[in-house]
Amino acid sequence: MLKRIIIISILVFESMSMLFAEDGSKLWLRAKTDANSQVTANKQSPTIDVAIKELQTQWKGAPVQLNISQTKTTAALGEDGFIISGDNSKRITVESSAEQGLLYGAYHLLRLQECNAVPATLNIQESPSYSIRILNHWDGFGYSGGMMGMGSFWKPDELPDKIPEFYTQYARANASIGINATVLNIVPGPAELLTAQWLEKVKAIADFLRPYHIKVYLAPNFATPKLLGELTTADPLDKEVQKWWNDKVTEIYKYIPDFGGFLMKANSEGTSGPRDYGRTHLDGANMMADALATHKGVLMWRAFVYDPNETDRAKQAYLEFQPNDGKFRPNVIIQVKNGPVDFQPREPISPLFGAVQKTPVMIEYEIMQEYLGATNHIAYLGTTFEECLDTDTYARGEGSTVAKTTDGTLFGHKLTAISGVANHVANADNWCGHVFAQANWYVFGRLAWNNQLSAQDIATEWVKQTFTTDEAFVLPVVDLMMRSREAEVDFMMPLGLHHLFACGHHYGPEPWCDEHEPGWRPDWKPSYYHRADAAGIGYDRTVTGSNAVEQYFPPLRESYGNINTCDERFLLWFHHASWTHKMKSGRTLWDELCYRYDRGVQEVRDFQKTWDRMEKYVDSERFAHVQAKLQIQAHDAVWWRDACILYFQTFSNMPIPYNLERPTTDLETLMKISINPFN
Repeated sequence: MLKRIIIISILVFESMSMLFAEDGSKLWLRAKTDANSQVTANKQSPTIDVAIKELQTQWKGAPVQLNISQTKTTAALGEDGFIISGDNSKRITVESSAEQGLLYGAYHLLRLQECNAVPATLNIQESPSYSIRILNHWDGFGYSGGMMGMGSFWKPDELPDKIPEFYTQYARANASIGINATVLNIVPGPAELLTAQWLEKVKAIADFLRPYHIKVYLAPNFATPKLLGELTTADPLDKEVQKWWNDKVTEIYKYIPDFGGFLMKANSEGTSGPRDYGRTHLDGANMMADALATHKGVLMWRAFVYDPNETDRAKQAYLEFQPNDGKFRPNVIIQVKNGPVDFQPREPISPLFGAVQKTPVMIEYEIMQEYLGATNHIAYLGTTFEECLDTDTYARGEGSTVAKTTDGTLFGHKLTAISGVANHVANADNWCGHVFAQANWYVFGRLAWNNQLSAQDIATEWVKQTFTTDEAFVLPVVDLMMRSREAEVDFMMPLGLHHLFACGHHYGPEPWCDEHEPGWRPDWKPSYYHRADAAGIGYDRTVTGSNAVEQYFPPLRESYGNINTCDERFLLWFHHASWTHKMKSGRTLWDELCYRYDRGVQEVRDFQKTWDRMEKYVDSERFAHVQAKLQIQAHDAVWWRDACILYFQTFSNMPIPYNLERPTTDLETLMKISINPFN
């Protein structure tokens, strides 16, 4: 009897260990796979086989019929769209005009199931907001040793002979949220990326992802023919250069018949491009687009361009691209960051949204938290993405939201796309370095599929699938997520401040970095943006300054340009305001700045308390992981607050409000802190 008890105890312990040994690698795909559901289809293909397998192993409801059907309704929904109908107690039908629609319909059913949201009677019609929903991997694929020695997420050394096992989970995760394309490498890639050795590896990835309907794109270097030593120039108007790209693109399509196309970064931050030869972005884009057009390939040309000149950096993309609107080839889409500078914790929308009307424009979001604590902070970016999509450009009157300017609604473009700079970390078991960073991948995909969804509803979906459906956990954790990005803005750069990060990396505060980085370009230094002096703080972008407000449509132009009507979230983005400027709270600008910085710190401390109360709902490993990350975030919040407040106080010469927490370190000590976030 004692022996039997010991054996049972061991088995219970082992099962408990399996239950609680959790590294986050399952992402939000956690449905049990013992369903043995009845699933049939009227057609066969590798993609439909994936849909059948997912439902057979996980779906717990009525038998499911997958049908390729050519009706007016399915045709109107497009090849990615689907219809789900039926009675969950009898039979459910998923219909689409194409195989990928059945795949997305299958994942939609499973999402409803895992969120406890399957209705008794189903009558669902869905189609995506954007035709191309793409991840941009800032990955060292193609570089020896990877970027900054960090290696590559794709494990190219194993390709093409061996496909890494995690590719399956990557493909499933993307397909489950409707992502249908991926750029394998950082912009711009090395010249070797387009050689036979690397194209064999690209082909292996493309072949594997194809059943999940994920197309592969590359981000080559504009100067590739010259860098490879095959030509002496990369001038886009040179006939030999044009022929080189035509031949190279034809070669790529022989490897990968459904190759998506190119993402190009040119003449930005020192990269090569058409301007090296006295040409324009229009010349370069059209040359490459012509090479791709024969094969129905797409060219995504980034509008992230700026030079170290006297022009306000925030204005330069508009000045380069808006005058050429309508002159680009039909297969060119201009890829525009959500804000006019560079993925700051908060930015106003880029003025290119709505201003470029005859050429398709796509949004580029940053999923990775380059400026938001990297893999150490909880910063749910669904609120960032939603804020941008919902902002009214007034391009064609009220209601001309960024969503409508990019999804074909306002200007009628058939080529539509949305991109997210991926946050996958090489060798990280939980994919993103932080369990909660997975939510940013998830929310990007869901908003790319339906740009009218709310960030809160998507956060709720993610929490229920990733952790538990218990409302005692879901409600406080979703609330934490919805407050998290605002907390980051508060303790880093409130009221429109931007780019206060350390020179050389973007992790910690260094608004003073000019003092020990004399060789850096002005537009890479914080003082270029905060412009603090004895009179006040902020960048004057009104008619008395750089006049960047002129690039927006009325009434945004007038609202942003008037210090008394400007949205206070962007006050110091558009105005150099006096330290004594009266805020809507009744406080002076200086006092409000102090309050915002302190509020960010207190919010993160509250996140710690909230998470600690969740211990009984979460496996021990992920609980400890998040708890440890929040400790780092709380430390960083105090670091940011104290550094910025003490530094700006040297200009304002005003006291910190007496009811706020005092800095624990002096400015001189804070200015000596030096870290390497890449170690």
